[in-house]
Amino acid sequence: MQLIRARPCALAIVAALLLIGPSNAQGVFDLGRQIDGYAAVAPDRTFAFPDDHGPHDGYRVEWWYLTANLEAEDGRRFGVQWTLFRIRMAPPGEADDAGAWRSPYVFMGHAGLTSGDAHFSAERFARADTGQADVAAAPAFEAFIDEWRFAADDASGDGLRTASVSAGGKDFSYALDLTATGPIVLQGEGGYSRKSPGPQASYYYSQPFFDADGEIVIDGEPVAVTGKAWMDREWSSQLLRETQSGWDWLSLHFDDGDKAMLFRLRDGTEGDYFAGTWIGADGTARPIAREEISFEPLARRRKGRARVPIAWRVQAGDRRERLRIEALNPDAFMATSFPYWEGPVTISGDRTGVGYLEMTGY
Repeated sequence: MQLIRARPCALAIVAALLLIGPSNAQGVFDLGRQIDGYAAVAPDRTFAFPDDHGPHDGYRVEWWYLTANLEAEDGRRFGVQWTLFRIRMAPPGEADDAGAWRSPYVFMGHAGLTSGDAHFSAERFARADTGQADVAAAPAFEAFIDEWRFAADDASGDGLRTASVSAGGKDFSYALDLTATGPIVLQGEGGYSRKSPGPQASYYYSQPFFDADGEIVIDGEPVAVTGKAWMDREWSSQLLRETQSGWDWLSLHFDDGDKAMLFRLRDGTEGDYFAGTWIGADGTARPIAREEISFEPLARRRKGRARVPIAWRVQAGDRRERLRIEALNPDAFMATSFPYWEGPVTISGDRTGVGYLEMTGY
């Protein structure tokens, strides 16, 4: 079957939807603006797996997101990113039954590969109900856009025990096999992840225990790699409040087997909002209180008007563990419709390890 790349009408729809601004995270799906009619995110939801790996109609945006910290036999380090967004362009209504090419949903895919001295990124768009992109939880989880694919091998257990992921673009590609060695983790308050003191929130869970092995290709050179991968799953109808300008997000794999997710939503008016989860090597998860987290930029990289932090001093947890976070490649800027920084990091200080950093709105 011939693969169909981004169609002009899909590009126009997504460009209008994004309301892109170079330094404003509200341009990311305009999620700081409240629009009535979308499904609401509320506490005390009961999650069900593997069903929740599939799409959730009625919400404004959801995504399937995977990052991996990888190493070659010669010690070279790499990172890969695979993300698929499903974006609803209007609240539920009569348009839901309009059929192909009039679906209220569009898909956007991002792929990235980072080494110590190079960074590659690619982007795809698709309209729902055309066969170019889709997500399903049954008979086994599968998400794809064109030939980019993230899929489970079967639906046993929580539906993500073993999986594979692949993508590529100009001068790069990757294909990895994934094996989960621990449980799915609900972020926030049982999967209800607050993004402000107000009603802004998402449903959010992770599979942070993937072992990864496979191959990357850079400029035609295949490289066998192994490492750790982290999958995030999130959906919302209003992720931000209007005064929040962007976020700094970390997923961390510590050498002792523990893990952590931390984020800061930047707000120059109401004050920054922090949240996180400490995940034990046995899968036990504990929310980290806002007052137990601090982010301090130590060094920055300039890209156009943006000055993005590429080294941080982070404190987290009830013991206020001090971590230094440093980018493997300071120039890991994603050349996509809304520019952002995304790449692998190293951890030193009270703990050592590797992880991934995403920064938007600079």
